[in-house]
Amino acid sequence: MKAEAVESGEASTIIAAPKRGINRGISIADLILRGVAAIGTFASALTMGTTTETLTIFTQPIMIRAKYNDLPSLTFFVIANSIVCGYLVLSIPLSISHFIRREARITRIILVIFDTAMVELLTAGASAATVVVYLAHKGNANANWLAICQQFNNFCERISGSLIGSFASIIMIMLMIIASAVALSRH
Repeated sequence: MKAEAVESGEASTIIAAPKRGINRGISIADLILRGVAAIGTFASALTMGTTTETLTIFTQPIMIRAKYNDLPSLTFFVIANSIVCGYLVLSIPLSISHFIRREARITRIILVIFDTAMVELLTAGASAATVVVYLAHKGNANANWLAICQQFNNFCERISGSLIGSFASIIMIMLMIIASAVALSRH
C-alpha cells in the first residue's frame, strides 16, 4: 500500500510540473503573437492608408490619381485593420495577466471570443481588398476593366504589400486562438 501511494504521489508531481511550464509557454507565445499581429495590422493600415500615386499623361494635360479611398473595399480594409490593431493593443494587458494568474480561465475565454471576432473582421477586410488588388493586377476583359498596375506600379506594390501583412496577422491571430484553446483545455 505504501509503495503505491508514493508512486502515485511522484507521478502526480511529474505531471503537474510540465503543465505549469506549458501554460506559461502558451502565455508567452500568446503575448508575442499578439504584439507581432498588432504591428502587422498597424503596418498594413498605415501602408494602405498612405498609398497614393499620380500619373501624368503627356499627350494631354491630364493628371490621374490613384488613392486607396477611391475604392470602398480598400477603405474597409484600412478600417478593419485599424480596429483589429486597437483591439490587439488593448488586449495585451489581459495577455500579460496570464503570467501572473495562470488559472485565469474567464479572461482566456473572453480573449478567445474577441480574437475570433477580430480574425473574422480582418479576414473580411483582407478578402475585400484582395479582389480589388487582383483586378488592379489582372483586370477583367469581360467587364472591360483594364489592369492599372502597369501604369500605377508604386500604388500596386504598396497595396499588395499591405495585403501580405494583413494575411500574416490573420495567421498569427488564428495561432493565438489555438494557443488559448489549448491553455483552456489544460485547466
